[in-house]
Amino acid sequence: MRLKDKVAIVTGGGAGIGRAVAELYAREGACVVIAEICAATGEAVARAIAGGGGKATFICCDVSQTQEVKAMVEEAVRQYGGVDILVNNAGVQMHGADARAHDLAEEVWDRTMAVNLRSVWLCSKYVIPSMLARGGGSIIHVASPTGLTGCAPTYTTYSTSKGGVFALTRIMAVDYGRDHIRVNAIVPGTTETPLIASLLADRQLRARLEAKSPLGRLGTPEDVAPLAVFLGSDESRYCTGGFYMVDGGMLAV
Repeated sequence: MRLKDKVAIVTGGGAGIGRAVAELYAREGACVVIAEICAATGEAVARAIAGGGGKATFICCDVSQTQEVKAMVEEAVRQYGGVDILVNNAGVQMHGADARAHDLAEEVWDRTMAVNLRSVWLCSKYVIPSMLARGGGSIIHVASPTGLTGCAPTYTTYSTSKGGVFALTRIMAVDYGRDHIRVNAIVPGTTETPLIASLLADRQLRARLEAKSPLGRLGTPEDVAPLAVFLGSDESRYCTGGFYMVDGGMLAV
């Protein structure tokens, strides 16, 4: 098992990429803390992992709120003794509300930034002391190609928040490298998750997205999870500050 006896927190672990990562982590021997705002999905994933013989704990948490994040990390440390891996996966994409800069409502900007960027810093802030005490760890941010390109016009806030994740990845990798804390970003392309299910219901849009991929299909959460295992494991011990594409080659076109 590649993650045997490691303790991992996966934010947004109740669905999509987060669920796939949590379940694969458990199969690889990790004790998994599912930090999820939706109790129904978070509890369901924890039960599924336990039913398969794995170790998992669900903690209800709005990762944009300081006290909830602090309490979630404290409970993870209380139950498992510390944290070795943090996967900052939780995110929102406000379809139909995100817009060009002059049309954008302040509340859309504030909520998107709070979940997609502030939470990445906030969860890292409260997990890092445990990693320092344990002599190191791995922090994995889930970014997006839209943070690197202009490939999603009118998604002003979403793209900007994900651009911030890239910047945060770099500076944290530099700041904590000598502490043996590695910080990397996974960059999924268009992936079939509940986050974009309403968009993919448009068959014409789906067909256009599939046609853009050199592999001829969209990604799945199960395509992304193995990379999270690699970055969380000791196999990636010399990897930090990196951006790892899982986009089916879309940015290569």
